[in-house]
Amino acid sequence: MIPDLLPGSRGLSTRRQAVLDYVTEQGCVLIQDLLSHFVMTRAAMNRDLHALATQGLIRKVGESVTTLSNAVAASSITHRARQAVQEKLGITAIAAGLIEEGDTIALDDSTTSRFLSERLSSIGQLTVVTNSLGISTKVGRSRNINLIALGGHYNPTFDAFLGVLCERSVTSLRINTLFMSTSAIHGLSAYHQDEDLIKAKSALMNMADRRVLMVDSRKFGISALNHLANLTDFDTVITDSGLSDEVGDRLVRAGINLRIADMQVLETPMAVMA
Repeated sequence: MIPDLLPGSRGLSTRRQAVLDYVTEQGCVLIQDLLSHFVMTRAAMNRDLHALATQGLIRKVGESVTTLSNAVAASSITHRARQAVQEKLGITAIAAGLIEEGDTIALDDSTTSRFLSERLSSIGQLTVVTNSLGISTKVGRSRNINLIALGGHYNPTFDAFLGVLCERSVTSLRINTLFMSTSAIHGLSAYHQDEDLIKAKSALMNMADRRVLMVDSRKFGISALNHLANLTDFDTVITDSGLSDEVGDRLVRAGINLRIADMQVLETPMAVMA
């Protein structure tokens, strides 16, 4: 079990912070899934969820727990960007090495893609396709980048444009490489809780010559409601050295081109953290 309190902690308990991180990453999760993931009693989970809801961090509706759709939910982008920072820096260092000047690349709405966007201006002339408002705002300022922003219905929780307009606009494009992430890896498949996000990611996958999945090791061994893709659908899967040797060996045996980034102290892009 996760300990209730981190010695000397003055904020959330370690366990409650872990529960909040998981709900924020998933967007929506069943209480039963939380109980299974954290190996907790129902009474302890109810106390934690009540405390988090009282602080305005989550909403509990029946047997589901969700992030909020108001300004608090919008801040979840910043919250998620502060998770696994060193892992994401290592992962995106490898990803940036796959990009050549003149490429047309696509970045999904994930916070890992936001970290990658911080590395693009030094590569040279690029065309960047994205449905992320935050990434569009950032890379649109660069003289080296030709930005193609995908429209659609704006979702403040993910700071992204989704829906039919977004999906249709992708079909008129051809992308050299797609860089994307997801919220959960279970077995040899990628999952995500949000159906609209899956549709947008799938549309980008369909129009990309090469697909790169960037996913930190925390996301392995958990699941979400909706199947996104098989890991073999990606040309490269990049994760960090926190991945167990057992899981890594299983992926390689399945024919997955796995790249492992060392977790190291690197300078954190301030624009991502802001």
